[in-house]
Amino acid sequence: MITAFTPELLELITANRTGGHRPLLFANARIITGDSLIGDFDRGDVLLGGSRVVGIGPGLLTAADDDGAIVIDCAGYVIVPTVVDTTQLRGLRPKSFRSPTAIAPGNPAGFAILPAVSGESESVVGRFLAAPEIALTVVVDGDIAVWDGHPVDVTDLAADIEVAHTASSDRYLGTWIDENDFVHQHLTADGRYDETRGGRPHAYQGSYWITGDRIDYRDDLGFWAFGEFADDVLHHAGYTFHRS
Repeated sequence: MITAFTPELLELITANRTGGHRPLLFANARIITGDSLIGDFDRGDVLLGGSRVVGIGPGLLTAADDDGAIVIDCAGYVIVPTVVDTTQLRGLRPKSFRSPTAIAPGNPAGFAILPAVSGESESVVGRFLAAPEIALTVVVDGDIAVWDGHPVDVTDLAADIEVAHTASSDRYLGTWIDENDFVHQHLTADGRYDETRGGRPHAYQGSYWITGDRIDYRDDLGFWAFGEFADDVLHHAGYTFHRS
């Protein structure tokens, strides 16, 4: 179910952060990522898992029910990074550069949600920098710090997963199955993945890249996501996978 911004929604999110583990999905927003490789989206979704961004782009909303996500309708809003890489903004970094301040899979979840202005283009980042108080919502490390323009008490930040970078990518080829046998992810040697969900074949398909123990996905629908391997276990989008 998609929910608009309400006080009741904030209560649900707060209860979830202190006693639950449901991901948060900010849906249908215009997204300024601050990442030259991913680019921006006129309409897309940002998926959070704990304190980090785990997916971004169009098409993530289709799996919201599967993942038990709390979905926040951001139609009519624009999402921008709270910390802006000005060198990146001026086009002075190579296109392959992954900014640590960008809204990108694997990065800490830090962004602001602003009311969109009709016809506005790149000036949206400048508008936020000039007047940060216009933000309806501010997310810091995955927690809501500002809601409806007012500060929110942040008491319990989620811990990050530590990642080792030692493994060869070849060792991760094959089929990975989550603990509930709901998601089957097939990683093939040609750099493609094919995901079965709840018995639905080819629910998601796309390309992947493995660097050390990190895997980045770009789905054919257009969104980006990531995962991490640790002790022969794959952690991805709130799921824990073991090799078949």
